[in-house]
Amino acid sequence: MTPEEVRDLVAKFRETHDHTSMDRLEYLRARFDAGLAWVHFPEGHGGLGLPRELQRDVEKAFAGTPDNRPGGNAIGLGMAAPTILAVGTPEQKERWLRPLWTGEEIWCQLFSEPGAGSDLAGLATRAVRDGDGWVVNGQKVWTSLAHRARWALLVARTDPSVPKHRGLTYFVCDMTAPGVEVRPLRQATGEAEFNEVFLTDVRIPDADRLGEVGDGWKVANTTLMSERVAIGGQAMPREAGVLKIIAEAWREEPELRDPALHDRLLKLWTEAEVARLTGQRLRQQLAQGAPGPEGSAMKLAFAELNQRLTGFELELLGPDGLLYDDWTMRRPETVDFAGRSPGYRYLRAKGNSIEGGTSEILRNIIAERVLGLPGEHRVDKDTPWKDLPR
Repeated sequence: MTPEEVRDLVAKFRETHDHTSMDRLEYLRARFDAGLAWVHFPEGHGGLGLPRELQRDVEKAFAGTPDNRPGGNAIGLGMAAPTILAVGTPEQKERWLRPLWTGEEIWCQLFSEPGAGSDLAGLATRAVRDGDGWVVNGQKVWTSLAHRARWALLVARTDPSVPKHRGLTYFVCDMTAPGVEVRPLRQATGEAEFNEVFLTDVRIPDADRLGEVGDGWKVANTTLMSERVAIGGQAMPREAGVLKIIAEAWREEPELRDPALHDRLLKLWTEAEVARLTGQRLRQQLAQGAPGPEGSAMKLAFAELNQRLTGFELELLGPDGLLYDDWTMRRPETVDFAGRSPGYRYLRAKGNSIEGGTSEILRNIIAERVLGLPGEHRVDKDTPWKDLPR
């Protein structure tokens, strides 16, 4: 199907579905059922089995209609949906994909723990089989949207007698279940985007397991690669984001300029353009199949560049760059770089090199899986998890 045929398909849908008179949720459900949610997903699951690159034409054709992202569901759309599509049963896809896409159900990710961040495979949260379900106990940390989420992607240890990568199983956890406690974690920005989550005798039906028992690490990698592509591989126009804010200040306030800053800005502009074009190539590769380790390189580039840009903005603005608009405790629905102060952007960007995989771990992935360099020496590779010091 050509882009023109896709646009015609959307036009026919809009002719029979008037978004100005329909309820927002009703309209989004109809769009999903018509296969115009994710056109690259299979028919019956919000898609038409078309090439991924046609999604951009669909979004343009639906401009001005109700959005499925109010309040943010980035984890659901960017991480949960690809994982459910890749490993979920037909019943799980039928149950979760539609309300996920329409925004009826928000998702979060229960991966990191106080003792298992960069070394995620060392996690200690336990899931013990109990009849037709599992009983889960443990603690997770840095969980975005946990205070709003209906469902969570959860990795837990089901077999401590095998090496750490082999004893994990992947579940979907009901965040409203008894035993789930969510506490806010306040950041340097004053906000509490993240949470710590305590799981005490939380029961999960075996029907809510994603993948086979013991395949949790394999499924988790599907999620992590999708996350890194979602963070670093977003479609961006030229001179967008923080770079756009800096460029506007540069043009409108010539008194801020000096030759040294001019040279640095040109270098940053060039790096941003290289990253944007690389992202385009990555999205073209994604159209041919599943995300690979290249997504780690894009996420790393995004984090490094965003931190340098926000630092440059503070230097450019001088004392005005140190002003901070609001340090009160807040629970933001989304991260708003453009709508906040330079001081906020500078502080918030520090998290870019941690969230979605630390830059150090991403460099290891790039070295081993992209460049083919020897892997790090791992003394715990064949040791049962229960025998590892913690």
